[in-house]
Amino acid sequence: MTSIFRRFASLLGMAAIVLFFWFNLPETFMTARNWLNISQQVSMLMVVAVAMTVVMAMNDFDLSVGAMASLAGVVAAMLFSQGWGIGAGIAAALAVGLLGGALNGFLIAGIGILPFVATLATMTIFSGAAMIVSGGSTIFGSAIPAEFGNFARGGIPLWEVDGRITRLPALTVVALIIAALLWLVLEQTSYGRRLYAIGGNAVAARLAGVRVAWLRASAFAFTGVGAAIAGLMYASRVASANPVQGDGLMLNAIAAVFLGMTLTQNGQPKILATIAGVFTLAVLENGLTQMRVDSYVSKVLVGVIIVLAVSLSAISRKRAARG
Repeated sequence: MTSIFRRFASLLGMAAIVLFFWFNLPETFMTARNWLNISQQVSMLMVVAVAMTVVMAMNDFDLSVGAMASLAGVVAAMLFSQGWGIGAGIAAALAVGLLGGALNGFLIAGIGILPFVATLATMTIFSGAAMIVSGGSTIFGSAIPAEFGNFARGGIPLWEVDGRITRLPALTVVALIIAALLWLVLEQTSYGRRLYAIGGNAVAARLAGVRVAWLRASAFAFTGVGAAIAGLMYASRVASANPVQGDGLMLNAIAAVFLGMTLTQNGQPKILATIAGVFTLAVLENGLTQMRVDSYVSKVLVGVIIVLAVSLSAISRKRAARG
């Protein structure tokens, strides 16, 4: 009975959070419109978190994702302001994400620098580059093409009531597509299984013929592109870009992955579990905001939940290691 409770403790906790807000906010919380709004709010975080899951499958992590999101957003906005087309600006931003991720991979897998040190350094580099590109100010107004900003306000029509159409937000669709693609790559291919093998025992994986260095480098490149996509999504949503727009994404993404890890039997990072972690954080923030809880108190509560999640994840991993 105790083991069953431990196995499903996280799910029970998430259900308790939902029921608490449903009971206290009966008219606004458990509505389709509110949940669609939550799905749009978390779409950028979901993209970064599922991309972070790829490197955390190898027991690595990337501190530079937030700064990369900021850099990609301002690069695209600056190119738009100089007359570049939407497709060219997006392609350039994605290329920046790919190169930034590849740089992380080279420092970690090629030179052998610890992920914490390497990505901390590149986080500073990307933040500084975002400041240089943007001149330290927000790029907005006519510099952002209307079609680019309108994308985030569109979506797939679901139903119509009294002439008002409810839509599945376009950013939610983008996030779900990326999550599905990374789920296929990470959990349904030999490439993904090799990443998990590296996370289990990198030395054993190397002796078994796995190209550890190349796989680690490529995984960081995946994460860099994911961060760049999130930066573009944010710029589209607010029709502007600034050099600090990605601040906060990194910590929340790591927290979401750890929350998700408490749902898996052996404490491994999984895409679907990470999505559950993302929505747990979003539901908590949404409910507390609706209840008009002070933002400082909200941060404390989110921090407590993260500590509990990391503790549960560590316990789960120890139990898995013991067999």
